[in-house]
Amino acid sequence: MQAPTIGGVQVPRGTGQVVRLPRGASLADFADKIGANPASLVQIMLHLGEMVTATQSLSDETLQLLGAELNYDVHVVSPEEEDRELLESFDIEFGEDEGDEADLVPRPPVVTVMGHVDHGKTKLLDTIRNTNVAAREAGGITQHIGAYQVTTEHEGETRKITFIDTPGHEAFTAMRARGAQATDIAVLVVAADDGVKPQTVEALNHAKAAEVPIVVAVNKIDKPDADPHKVRAQLTEYGLVAEEYGGSTLFVDISAKENIGIDDLLEAILLTADAELDLRANPNQAAQGLAIEAHLDKGRGPVATVLVQRGTLRVGDSIVCGEAYGRVRALLNDKGQQVQEAEPSCPVQVLGLTSVPSAGDNFIVVPDDRVARQIAQQRAARQRSAAMAKSSRRRTLEELFKDMEKGQPRELKLIIKGDVSGSVEALEDALLKIDVGEEVSLRVLHRAVGAITEYDVNLAIADENAVIIGFNVRPEVRARELAEREGVDIRYYSIIYQAIEDVENALRGMLKPEYEEVQLGVAEIREIFKVPRVGNVAGCVVRSGVITRNAKARLIRDGVVVADNLTVQSLRRFKDDAAEVREGFECGIGLGYNDIKIGDTIETFEMREKPRT
Repeated sequence: MQAPTIGGVQVPRGTGQVVRLPRGASLADFADKIGANPASLVQIMLHLGEMVTATQSLSDETLQLLGAELNYDVHVVSPEEEDRELLESFDIEFGEDEGDEADLVPRPPVVTVMGHVDHGKTKLLDTIRNTNVAAREAGGITQHIGAYQVTTEHEGETRKITFIDTPGHEAFTAMRARGAQATDIAVLVVAADDGVKPQTVEALNHAKAAEVPIVVAVNKIDKPDADPHKVRAQLTEYGLVAEEYGGSTLFVDISAKENIGIDDLLEAILLTADAELDLRANPNQAAQGLAIEAHLDKGRGPVATVLVQRGTLRVGDSIVCGEAYGRVRALLNDKGQQVQEAEPSCPVQVLGLTSVPSAGDNFIVVPDDRVARQIAQQRAARQRSAAMAKSSRRRTLEELFKDMEKGQPRELKLIIKGDVSGSVEALEDALLKIDVGEEVSLRVLHRAVGAITEYDVNLAIADENAVIIGFNVRPEVRARELAEREGVDIRYYSIIYQAIEDVENALRGMLKPEYEEVQLGVAEIREIFKVPRVGNVAGCVVRSGVITRNAKARLIRDGVVVADNLTVQSLRRFKDDAAEVREGFECGIGLGYNDIKIGDTIETFEMREKPRT
C-alpha cells in the first residue's frame, strides 16, 4: 500500500501512537522514529510554513505541530526523564531507593535559613559559627550560597545541624528555591522591628512548596521598637500559628547581634526534626546529592560545594555533577580542612572536576571515570540541542537607548560572566524578568563562570548588539585589549542591584547622567612585607597608569575580584611617602587588607561624572 501524501510528499501517517523525542530533536531524529525520509519531513515543514533543515534542533512546539500533522502524539521527554533514562542505560539508579531498613542510620537535619533582605539571616549564622560571612559580601548582602555544619548539645548528646545560607535579595529567588528543595527544615528569619515583608512571604511560599516544617526566628528583639507579638500576628495570616496561640509552629525570639536565644533556636530545630521527620539515610551506598554552589579557582581548578544526601562521598570516587565529571581529588569541609569522606547531610567542597557545574545540579558517584565521562558528554550534547532549539557594528546600551527614542524596536543581547554559578544564574533570571513591553527584547547569548575571555569578546563581536556583563570578574589581558580595540561594551558590577537597574533603565529609556569608573593605574604585587601594627604591605611594580594615595582600589586574583571598595591608605617609594607613583616604578602599597598574594593585581580607579548628550 502506498503511503499517503501531504502537500504532494509521500510520508507514513501515524494512527495516534506516541513518539518520544528528546528536547531539541531534529527532523532526522523524528524520521528515524517513524521510518520516514528526513527530506520528506523537510518538505512537509515547508508546506506548514516553516523552513528548517533535517539536522536543525527544533522547539517542542514545532515537533508537536509536525506530529499532529502526521497523526502522531509527540511526547517531548522532560530533562528529568532524559536523565533517568540516561543513568538507567548505565545501570545506575538515582533517587530515593536507599536499600533495606536495617541499612538506614540517623543523619543531621539540613536547615535552610530564609527571609527578607537585611533581617539578619547571615548574622544569625555568623553568631552560630562565630564567623563573619557578610563582611566578605559586596554591600553586605549575601550573594552566594554557603553551607555550614555546626555541633550542639541536645538532651545530653552531641548533635549536628547542617545550615544552608541563602541570599536575601529578591533577584535570588531561584537560589532560595533551590535551597528549599535541598532542605529538611526551613528557618524563617523575621526582624521584630520590621515585620513581614514581600520577600518574607516569598521565602515562606518556597518552604511551603517544598513541604518542609518551618521554624520562625524572630530576630532583633534587642531593638527598642521590636514587637515580636506583631510578627506572630502577621504570620498567622499566612498559616503559621505559634504554639502559644494554639498552633503548631515554633517561634523563637532571638538577637543574633547580642547572642540571645541562639541555643533555644537550635533546640527548636532539633525538636522539630525529631517530632516531624524521620531523618535517616544509608551511608554505605554510592553517594548522591546536590551541588549548592560552584566556582573556578586558578590554583585548584573547578570547585563545587556539594551536599551529600545519601551514601558516603570519598576521596578517589568517580563523580558526575551535571555536565561536569572527574575523580574526587580532595574534599574540604566548611572550615577549609581536608577530610577523607563525607556522610549524609554533610556539605563539602569537591576538587577534581573537569569543569564548573551549575548550582542545583545533581551529583552521583559512578563506577569509573569512563562511565562518568560518557554520562557528562551525553548530558552536554543534550543540553546544547535544547539550547539551540530555544534560541554590523557593536552597540552600547546608550546607542540602544537612542534607537528606542527613534521608535526602532531592538533586541539587547547579553553575555554574563560571574565568579560563581549561583550568582550568574540569579542575575540572568533577574534580567530576563525585566518587563519592558514589546519595543525591546532581551536575550542572554552566553553565561559562564570565570574571568571574561577572548571567546566572550569574540562572541560579542560576532553579534552587533551584544553587551558583556562582568559580575565580580574582570577580563583577561588579551580580552581587555581586544574589547578596547573592537569597541565591545563591557559593564562591571559587584552588586546585583546595580546591574539590574542599569539594564532596566537602558531598556526603559531612563538612563540618566551618571558617574563612570575611570582606571587610574594597575600594579602587580611582587613581594609581601609584614609591618607590625599595620599588617601586610604589598611590594609592587606599577604596570600602567599612575598609583595615587587615597585612590579607590580593588584586588584582583586570576581575573576575579577578591576585594572591592579598598583604598590606597599608604604609598611609599623606598622609605619615603609618595603622593603618586608612575608606570615602571616600584612602590609599597598599603590597602588595609591582609589577604594579599604574590601575583595579585591592584587596580586603582576614580568615579567621574559622565555627561549625557
